[in-house]
Amino acid sequence: MTASHHASETAGTQNTAGTPDAPGSRSPLGRTPLGSLSVSPLSLGGNVFGWTADEATSFAVLDAYVAGGGNFIDTADAYSYWVPGNKGGESETVIGNWLASRGNRSEVVIATKVGALPDYKGLSPATIKAAVDASLTRLRTDYIDLYYTHYDDESVEVPEFLTALDDLVRAGKVREIAASNISAQRLEESLACSAREGLARYVALQPHYNLVSRDTYEGELAEVAARHDLAAVPYYALASGFLTGKYRPGSTVDSARTGKAATYLETDRGRRVLQALDTVATAHEAELATVALAWLAGRPTVAAPIASARTVSQLPALLAVGEVTLTEDELKLLGEASA
Repeated sequence: MTASHHASETAGTQNTAGTPDAPGSRSPLGRTPLGSLSVSPLSLGGNVFGWTADEATSFAVLDAYVAGGGNFIDTADAYSYWVPGNKGGESETVIGNWLASRGNRSEVVIATKVGALPDYKGLSPATIKAAVDASLTRLRTDYIDLYYTHYDDESVEVPEFLTALDDLVRAGKVREIAASNISAQRLEESLACSAREGLARYVALQPHYNLVSRDTYEGELAEVAARHDLAAVPYYALASGFLTGKYRPGSTVDSARTGKAATYLETDRGRRVLQALDTVATAHEAELATVALAWLAGRPTVAAPIASARTVSQLPALLAVGEVTLTEDELKLLGEASA
């Protein structure tokens, strides 16, 4: 059975988890087309599952995310091998257990990645083939909706890894392919190769992009995405929690990411962005995280920012991204603060 046979109609809409509306349109649930898929305005980051959120907490977060209208879950085979005692695959395992217990596989879009887990490092065809089967086993499914190359592997020629990915699509193991952490040049080369050889083509790009890290995407990479109609799904959308506003001068935050987030406070840009977010959030009676995500969601090419929640209480501010529309003046204020 191929992946496309698994989609089922979602209650109250003619859309399915895997069927988009017309390009550029949004369905009643705020879905955005991404290749042949249809995704919610917020992608839920799965990096915390099996790391800072245990399985019971992860299930509660996933349930609340879906109940709030979300359908786009992001993970990777590498999550979270860096934690002492973990070996990688923990996040996929938690998500797979949740999918099996809820029986809702056809209602959600699952994105995972290949190439960064030490046991399956790089993008050789043999690595890709073995890694996808391991991911499918952990996710307890027979197809992955969106499969990213986690990091580019320049030791492998573009046609070689694209053919391996194309094989997965033809076999029904993967529905769409995407790239993360890739140069504009290699992305352009990959898209040209797909067109020339009739291979599966990238439909999305996952760049590092947020209000305090704009040059990691804007410019050449964003131009390639726009030119080829790729959807951007930015990671570090909240700058490791800095853009939630919980990191302030003199404050102490108990988080596994405190070190990284706190460094933004030491920069003029970081302090300017917080001040601008405070102003806009007050005007909308919204959380800072909601405004930061709304700015990102409104950027050219962006389909859905990725943000993770360690607890159910962190979710409402993230899910509200689709409810806040920033004015031209607010966009200008945030744009100037983050320049």
